[in-house]
Amino acid sequence: MKLIRKMGLISLRETWTLTLKGWVFFGLLSLGCMLGIFSNIYTFLSVNAPLPQADVLVVEGWLPDYGIQGAIAEFENRGYQKVITTGAPVPIGFYLAEYKNFAELSGATFQALGLNPDQLVAVPGPNAIKDRTYYCAIALRDWLSTSDLQIDSINLLSLGPHTRRSWLIFKKALEPSVKVGAIALPPQDYDPQTWWQYSEGVRSILSEAIAYMYARFFWSP
Repeated sequence: MKLIRKMGLISLRETWTLTLKGWVFFGLLSLGCMLGIFSNIYTFLSVNAPLPQADVLVVEGWLPDYGIQGAIAEFENRGYQKVITTGAPVPIGFYLAEYKNFAELSGATFQALGLNPDQLVAVPGPNAIKDRTYYCAIALRDWLSTSDLQIDSINLLSLGPHTRRSWLIFKKALEPSVKVGAIALPPQDYDPQTWWQYSEGVRSILSEAIAYMYARFFWSP
């Protein structure tokens, strides 16, 4: 060892390390942060930030029927000019289905539930392997650019924890020309307050959290 030290291959250095109290303190701090994220992640992902006087209500067409009912209630409670449905081609039963995409399918559901067809516009998105939400937003942007309607703002209505990611993507596609607000309808297949007690809640929250982080920090149009 003396020979190695004389050769300059090693040296003695003073280092700081955590004591038992330190490990306990930072362990509890980490646990508190994790619990804080755990208890607030649903509220974060299911963002509600509607514009008070949006011109139209945009509805993601893949919503379940109770989501369409909630959208009708939202439309009737505010002074929207139109309901616009978006959506990609249906992945199952395409060749048998009367409606080939979620925009038209949800539009037909709106009409079946009593919405006036004159108040409804279906804007289908293209068949895309990835980034389907973005391409649906681009289809909406193209429709808005050729529409006779004067539309400066929209409220985007989605379902639960999917809302924040859709809001982010629609804002990237439409702003600054068109302002975008967000409305999250609560899911009915699990309790949002105790989502971790349901398999559907766990799958939904974890997948949407990962997808949002990717869209927020790594994805670009």
